[in-house]
Amino acid sequence: MKRRRFSQLAGNFLAGVALSSCAKGPKILPKQKNLEGKKLQIWWEEGFYPEEIDSLKKIITQWENKNETAIELTIIPQKDILADLENAIQSGNPPNIFYSGSGDLTVIPRLAWNSQLVDVSDVVLPLQDQYSLNALVGVNYRNRSKKKRSYYAVPLMQSAIHIHYWEDILINQVGEKRDTIPKDWKDFWDFWVQAQDKLQQNNQTDIYGLGMPMSLSLDTYNNFEQFLESYDAQILDSSGQLNINNPRTKQALSKALEAYTRFFLNGQVPPGAIDWDNTGNNVSLLSQSSLMTVNHTLSAPGSQRNDPETYYRRLSTIKWPNKPNGTSMRFVVELKQAVIFNHLDHVSQAKAFLAFLAQPENLAAYTKGAQGRYLPVMPALFDDPFWQDAKDSHISVAVEQLRNTRPAYQVFNPAYGEVAEQNVWGDVIRKIAVENLSIEQATEQAIAQIETIFSEWE
Repeated sequence: MKRRRFSQLAGNFLAGVALSSCAKGPKILPKQKNLEGKKLQIWWEEGFYPEEIDSLKKIITQWENKNETAIELTIIPQKDILADLENAIQSGNPPNIFYSGSGDLTVIPRLAWNSQLVDVSDVVLPLQDQYSLNALVGVNYRNRSKKKRSYYAVPLMQSAIHIHYWEDILINQVGEKRDTIPKDWKDFWDFWVQAQDKLQQNNQTDIYGLGMPMSLSLDTYNNFEQFLESYDAQILDSSGQLNINNPRTKQALSKALEAYTRFFLNGQVPPGAIDWDNTGNNVSLLSQSSLMTVNHTLSAPGSQRNDPETYYRRLSTIKWPNKPNGTSMRFVVELKQAVIFNHLDHVSQAKAFLAFLAQPENLAAYTKGAQGRYLPVMPALFDDPFWQDAKDSHISVAVEQLRNTRPAYQVFNPAYGEVAEQNVWGDVIRKIAVENLSIEQATEQAIAQIETIFSEWE
């Protein structure tokens, strides 16, 4: 089956890396043997909805019924899972299989670089024609000791950055509607500022125009990465080298910081945004403390699926405006992925389970179980009616955005994962909001911190 391409990938790196590991044919995974009662340990990030983990448990049960290896599934909250993993690695006792929704941005590129992960090419390659090119690129990492790239993770789901808002409030209390939301950059953002002014004129003083996180949450990092893309701030060049001190990049970084933080400084973002965790913007939107918010998954509308009136009519998702220079927006895509640690027993069993999970029918069930919070990594799965509902503005907009994307910088260079782990963007953005750090100071501080990270990277 010919692979359908859902993205336009830029640079020589992107043109060749996904196919570079495809020269060898797929391996046949061996039939499993009895492991004398030992269990395959899986650590999995807690889902936002019960259905997400329920669907995973059903897949696990199906696999256990066909194999002689039992699975011990440990569900860990989002706020704890990365710290728990680091502790487990330090103690020499990580799980066999690991999944975290933020792992692709933080730890996985480093673990692959340091030869701590199993090469899972024999899991990925048999399915290469079913994955989008984006998915293959997003799990193809460089290994320092082997001095080459390969597949060190199995792609499960993907997401870009979304904008959600209350349609009913916009119509009934602001006097606007979806069709009147501007599509050019400046007017688009000013629209929400003006909407707050109208709400306040009508004594609606408890709702802010924009729910933009200004905290040390990873949501701040993700959202600002999209602002950097909006201003064409090329932090890394096409070969993965740091480009942040380029005068054009530095200027774009400053403009992005100013554009992002001005809403808080001007009183259009809830004051509590400086302390939000990764659910803060969702809570602010769903409690109607914010008219709109920016989020890197469809978790906010997904939480309302059991209320069709809210999901289909009251809440809405809209495509991002054009870039400030007038060109169409390109979206930073995240690849949610599972990995296997390489210094443990049960490697063949771990591969066999991920190969089972990655079968289209199982990925379809799991992704839908997540309430569409993330999107499929196999184009054929979008043919399912779940993803084809024209009345569903959330999914239809999200799918459309996948047509013009780029991978996160961590795929180009694992050192950038440290930028996310240290949350360089969240740090300077919060300091602008709380400590009155100037845009110029914030720009210099961010550049210095990132340069330090790259200079110390091994």
